[in-house]
Amino acid sequence: MSDAAEQGERTVEDVPDEERLKRRRARRISAHRGAERVFARPGFLDTLRERLALLDGLDEVYDLDETSDIYGNGIVEALEQKVAGLLGMEAAAFFPSGTMAQQVALRCWAGRTGDPAVALHPLAHPVLHERDAFSQVSGLRPVRVTGEPRMPTADEVRGLDEPFGALMLELPLRDAGFVLPSWEELTEVVEAAHERDAVVHFDGARLWESTVHFDRPLDEIASLADSVYVSFYKSLGGYGGAALAGPRTLIDEAKAWRHRYGGQVFQQFPTVLSALAGLERELPRLPDYVAHARVVAEALREGFAAAGVPWVRVHPERPHTHDFQVWLPYDVDVVSEAAIRQGEETRTLLFTNGWEAKGPGLAFTEVYVRAEALEWTADGVKAAVAEFVARLMEEAGGA
Repeated sequence: MSDAAEQGERTVEDVPDEERLKRRRARRISAHRGAERVFARPGFLDTLRERLALLDGLDEVYDLDETSDIYGNGIVEALEQKVAGLLGMEAAAFFPSGTMAQQVALRCWAGRTGDPAVALHPLAHPVLHERDAFSQVSGLRPVRVTGEPRMPTADEVRGLDEPFGALMLELPLRDAGFVLPSWEELTEVVEAAHERDAVVHFDGARLWESTVHFDRPLDEIASLADSVYVSFYKSLGGYGGAALAGPRTLIDEAKAWRHRYGGQVFQQFPTVLSALAGLERELPRLPDYVAHARVVAEALREGFAAAGVPWVRVHPERPHTHDFQVWLPYDVDVVSEAAIRQGEETRTLLFTNGWEAKGPGLAFTEVYVRAEALEWTADGVKAAVAEFVARLMEEAGGA
């Protein structure tokens, strides 16, 4: 174990778990900032000065001599029109967060269908990450479609034993491993919902990168749904923000509810500019990231096998997007320490994100592949795996 680890994790035996994890996260971020080789550099780990640099050179993207926005006009409306065009929808509305956008969308649909029940996966974002906002704030009632760690099937939608007004599909389903159905499966699920007189809403926070897997353009994918939400920071690297796209009548009502929910913000041009930057600069590169994620995933799997690790799971085996999971049969403290040490000692950080325990002696992490990963060859990934495994064995032996 490194000196930093000794000081940060084991010298004080009575450090509460919360403080210990806080120190670990600080070390991981420090290792990431000091690393010369990573697969991705998420903007949220940058300094304020570095984040402001995202807006450099935007004269080519938007007229910066235009008057700034007030309560959603000007540049905000320009972004809304651009998103509607990309998704092939009649209109779009900008929201400060996806949580707000989706609640508003499904609340509006519930008013139209007369049914507040929303059929969705139990691993969907509103279920796991929004503190029951669906029911507590918007009066919606989640209905579980399936318990399997995959997208629901058409038969499962048809077989639900209670009515529902809307089916929400998260594309890709992040907490199941950024998984997507096949194009045929997706169209069948949508048809099954429509057969039950339900509308279909896509949680498309990461829809931008799904075009490779589906082998379809964005507008064709979005056309299956009655409404779609997209994020501007998860894959496009913006400061934040989201958009809801759909029929004009729905979007007009959504803007009224946006105001009621506190989303009619006075000025939003920095966030909107960052979204426009992402659409201009990152969106065209996403197919390259997805293709290279498949190279990285295969190299990770082969590297762990060559290093003698008894079991490893890269999920999905062939990534559906440019993000995927890695599972290892070790205690979360062991793999976390090995990952951080690799960054501290070699300035190569194979695993940027934190590790989570998924059972005794089982841990997983998410791997993001972005522009920085394009410099990595398959052999380079395998060499980095060998360095990581050497530290993993040391930590496992001393645990």
